[in-house]
Amino acid sequence: MPKIDDMLKAPAANDEPPEELALDRTDLAEDRTVLANERTFASWSRTGFAAVGIGLGFKALFVNMEPSWVPRSIASIFLGIGILLFLTAERRACVILHRLSVHKVVPVRDNGLKFFAYASSFAVACLIAALWLLPQG
Repeated sequence: MPKIDDMLKAPAANDEPPEELALDRTDLAEDRTVLANERTFASWSRTGFAAVGIGLGFKALFVNMEPSWVPRSIASIFLGIGILLFLTAERRACVILHRLSVHKVVPVRDNGLKFFAYASSFAVACLIAALWLLPQG
């Protein structure tokens, strides 16, 4: 088992030159940024689904409220915010993915991000249509 003192020693003279080590560190930092971008996309998506849940919950709780268009309108606003969050997350993630170079990680493809964002947005748009077109009660 290596000692901590041995692990903390400076690299030996026959190891990689400092320039190559700096390039490796830069490449790894760029890879970490790509992974952080994916986590940010997931976070924005979760927030979008939370907005959708709030909208549906509001409609379910205030189903007997009069006039009936008020709870539907408020629910539609939250559902619209969810759509906006999905599409904004996709745009931001794709822009950052195209700006960075990947070295050792395998990033999610931008087609996958687009499919997820557009499919989620379409599903929420269908919910909005159902909210207004189906009979109340």
